Amino acid sequence: MVRIDKPLDGQRVCRNCIAKSHIEECVRCGARREPATRDAQGRPLCPNCLVTDPANVEVCIGCGKRRRVQNRTSDGPLCPNCCPLPVLVCSICGRTAPGTHSRLTGLPRCGGCDRRQARCASCGRLRGIHSGTAEAPICGPCTTPDAELWRPCPTCGEAERLRSSGPCPRCTLKQRLHELLANGSGSTPPKLQALHQALASTERAATGLRWLSGGIVSTVLSDLGSGRRPLTHEALDELPEGKVVEHIRSVLVATDALPKRDEQMVRLERHVKDIVTSHATAEGRKFLHRYATWHLLRRLRRRSRGKETTHYQLQVARQHLRAGVYLLNWLEDQNLTLATCRQADLERWMASDGVRLRQEAGHFVRWALTQKITRDLSFPAERWNGPSRPMDDEARWDTARRLLHDDTFKPEDRLAGLLLLLCAQWPAAISRLTVDHIEETDGVVRIRLGAVAVAVTVTVTVELPAPVAELALQQVQVRRSHAVLGRTDSPWLFPGGQPGRPISAWAMGERLRKLGIRLAEARSTALFQLATELPAAVLARTLGIDITVAVKWQRAAAGDWAAYAAEVSRRRASPQHPIHEPGVPT
Repeated sequence: MVRIDKPLDGQRVCRNCIAKSHIEECVRCGARREPATRDAQGRPLCPNCLVTDPANVEVCIGCGKRRRVQNRTSDGPLCPNCCPLPVLVCSICGRTAPGTHSRLTGLPRCGGCDRRQARCASCGRLRGIHSGTAEAPICGPCTTPDAELWRPCPTCGEAERLRSSGPCPRCTLKQRLHELLANGSGSTPPKLQALHQALASTERAATGLRWLSGGIVSTVLSDLGSGRRPLTHEALDELPEGKVVEHIRSVLVATDALPKRDEQMVRLERHVKDIVTSHATAEGRKFLHRYATWHLLRRLRRRSRGKETTHYQLQVARQHLRAGVYLLNWLEDQNLTLATCRQADLERWMASDGVRLRQEAGHFVRWALTQKITRDLSFPAERWNGPSRPMDDEARWDTARRLLHDDTFKPEDRLAGLLLLLCAQWPAAISRLTVDHIEETDGVVRIRLGAVAVAVTVTVTVELPAPVAELALQQVQVRRSHAVLGRTDSPWLFPGGQPGRPISAWAMGERLRKLGIRLAEARSTALFQLATELPAAVLARTLGIDITVAVKWQRAAAGDWAAYAAEVSRRRASPQHPIHEPGVPT
């Protein structure tokens, strides 16, 4: 039962049947669709070729590219990517943010509420929200119970906005999953039942359908369900490397179909194997294998202490290994080896043009000296003598005030930026925070940034000011990822694009840079300021940094423990003091 529009062969039919009766092959792309227009020779053109025709695109004043015009202003045309949404007061959550007017109610709705799904306060079903409030949301069928707009699904019977005579997207997703994951007996294997349930109950069924139809997802899941491919990490490693395979792996790990493993460490081991086997000489391969296996990888595992390797740790290890390759290649070109290389040869390489990763190569040379592979070489390490860039504390506080009061930024980005500016946390440390790091007792919100194991585990919490505390509690409640399994039981405070995993340190750094924050300079300024107020031991435990790093920063800030003790004895208790350690006067 749909609306009929125009006559066809003496009968009135719907718009879909009219379009099917007019299907022609587009002369430009070959798609069989209803023509949107015709060219000068009268040949049909599909709608996609019409909007992308060079004659119909103009130069956007925002990005400078020739694209389809979305909006025209007094200054010129804007493309869809550069056309800003109007800033409106959302009728559901009350937040002032970019949004549009709902076609169902005519009221303004922000982008977050447009994409949000929640339990309807009227029918109790998990659906897209169209009206109501943030505390009592109302779904579409309860907002406008129009039988012509919301028709019952022929499979489950729930009212949906169906655009065809088939089942709703949720039932279509379940049917597709059964086709992919069923084995020879027609049932889902026990190890994949949790995956089937998680994907079938995902908030956005359309997103799940698109994911199943993209790339090699359907092929891999079908092979795993039928048993043609074993359900192991090694079987997935045989597939071509790429983000699609990594996302499939993360979904399987999040649903306990596969055990967890350190993916960054696996990538590093694979990179080491490729670098070593591709080296030209047998002696060079032997030295690189020893350096990578018994120095780089061993030291990285020891420092990780059972935690997953971060992206920055992976990059540093790769740079050190490549630096050793560059030095060995230069020695080979000079008919030298590590044993026959002398200090004059090493300095000649260091002073040559085009040398890459000069300082990183020092790690390789010093390792070769400790292993007695070479002799009479000196490659001193650079001692850190404090921050090299000027400290701009005023700019740091200006950025912090902007993040505190500007609601146009995403709450998770504001919280991450404030943790960097106020607590000197690197993006790698921020990305690894969990909901258990946020504590609320008697109306006071604290965050635990560091834990140092001595005779017992000593934990120090930082009391968050009211605006930052509100952002932290809000992030705990509304955190979600952009993955197909957007809401899982993940403990991470900042979930990533892969289910069950936090946002990567690189992605967190990119989001902070888009806020106008210079990561290294902002953290150095915050750490420099905190080092002038706290002794190294307290600074290390409070911020979760190594004690040697805290000592170096305290010396760079010209501070010492005696001066701190004298200052504490004169300081009055102040509730505005942001950092508090139990047992230490504020």
